[in-house]
Amino acid sequence: MQKFLILIIGLFLSQEIFAQDTLPKLSVSNISDHILISWTNPYITLTTINIQRSFDSTKNFTTIGSVLDVSNKRNGFIDSKPLSLNMYYRIFLSFEGGTYLFTKSLRPLKDTTKALPDFKEFQQSTVNTWFVPSKLVYTGRDNNIIIALPDAPRKKYLIKFFEESGAFIFELNKITEPYLTLEKVNFLHAGIFDFEVYENGVLIEKHKVYVPKDGKPVPNINELGKNPFK
Repeated sequence: MQKFLILIIGLFLSQEIFAQDTLPKLSVSNISDHILISWTNPYITLTTINIQRSFDSTKNFTTIGSVLDVSNKRNGFIDSKPLSLNMYYRIFLSFEGGTYLFTKSLRPLKDTTKALPDFKEFQQSTVNTWFVPSKLVYTGRDNNIIIALPDAPRKKYLIKFFEESGAFIFELNKITEPYLTLEKVNFLHAGIFDFEVYENGVLIEKHKVYVPKDGKPVPNINELGKNPFK
């Protein structure tokens, strides 16, 4: 007999496994060493739901999945390959207008009374996303680009920006401030841009950054830096 059996269940039964907790509360369960994060969504202005995990309850969280259809009242995500069965999980929520919040971080509770839903059903409403934004150049809450270089006053930094096609756009040199806000109008249009950061003439990072359209949140981005919803 297999170590565990994943039952394929219909909509009625799948609804039964979801916790009754309403966001920002959520349920985190260990079912056959798979972690099920589930929730009920009461919001109508929600734009983004990202599932995150960490070994620490307050920091070092990384995004492991995003919900495609945030309008679903009941939804969930299965972490089928947890790095540990004692990791912490939380959800990042963003709303129309740019506001956002994080749920409380929770460790999974062992639950032997439930069966996992079919993975395929969850894949229709969630997508794995392993893109980790740069800590040096990233999109701020106001959709402008933040440049954070703590050692800028004593080091020579150069940042070059490119279109995805590789076409050079512009560069910033002689950066002396540790924290800068780069207006998104400098990029002329919304989209994903490549950038390179040089320190004393040496390339230290090559990454991507997204400039959203006005009033639009940053979309979920996959490990290639591509918007999977185009």
